[in-house]
Amino acid sequence: MAATQLTNASALTIKSLPSHEGLWSSKGFASVNVSLVYPNSARRSFHGLITSAASVSAAKYTSIKPLGDRVLIKTKTVEEKTSSGIFLPSSAQKKQQAGEVVAVGSGKRVGDDRLPVGVEIGKEVIYSKYVGTEVEVDGLSHLIVKEDDIIGILETDDIKDLKPLSDRLLIKVAEAERKTAGGLLLSESAKERPSIGTVVAAGPGALDEEGNRQALPVSTGNTVMYSKYAGNDFKGTDGSDYIALRVSDVMAVLS
Repeated sequence: MAATQLTNASALTIKSLPSHEGLWSSKGFASVNVSLVYPNSARRSFHGLITSAASVSAAKYTSIKPLGDRVLIKTKTVEEKTSSGIFLPSSAQKKQQAGEVVAVGSGKRVGDDRLPVGVEIGKEVIYSKYVGTEVEVDGLSHLIVKEDDIIGILETDDIKDLKPLSDRLLIKVAEAERKTAGGLLLSESAKERPSIGTVVAAGPGALDEEGNRQALPVSTGNTVMYSKYAGNDFKGTDGSDYIALRVSDVMAVLS
C-alpha cells in the first residue's frame, strides 16, 4: 500500500510501490521522492497526470467547456523584461489581471430561470487578483473564473475606459499630498495612500435573488470615500491611479 502526502507544490513520497501506471520498476520502489504540480482542485488519484523521469506535471488539455456561470479566459503573457530590456526575476514579474474570454457557461440559475453570462466570447476583460483555477489549453495559459470574479470589460487598452460589471465602480484616485504642512517634499514611499476619488464608471448593479438589478447608491461624477486597501489598483496610460472596487467598499459620498 502506498503512503502518500500531498501539499501544494510539495513532495510526494511513495513507499513499497511495486508498480504503477507511469511509475514502474522491475525491482519496485523502496522510497521515491517525486516533485508534484497539480491543479488547485487536487484529485485523489494519478488520473490526468503525466509522469516522466520521476516528475509529475499537470495534464494538458485541448478543449474546456465551462459550466454554470463560469468563464474561460485566455490570460495575457506576463512581462519578463522591463521596457529597457532587463530580465525580471519571477518575484518581480507582475501577475496579469487581463485576458480574452474564449468560452462561457450556460449561466447562473435564479429560481426557475437561467440568466446568461453577461460577457461575450472575444471580449477583453479585467478580473480580480488571486481568483480562479489556472489551466493550460493547447500550450497557452488560461484561467477558469466565476462571472462575479470579472471586474469589467476593457473597451480600449486604457483602464480609464473600463466598463465595470455588476456592483463594481471604477474610481480615479485623488492625488496624494506631495508636501508636508511645513513644505517638505515627500518621497513616494512616505506619501499617504488616499482613499478618496471620483467615480468615472459604474456597473449596472448586482442581481437580487429574483434576478432583478439593484440600483447603485452612487453615480458617475460623485466624489467618494472608500475603505483603505479595498479593491484592485490600476495605472492609466497617462500615469493616473485608478481603483476598481465594489459599491459596498464605499463609505460615503462627499460634496
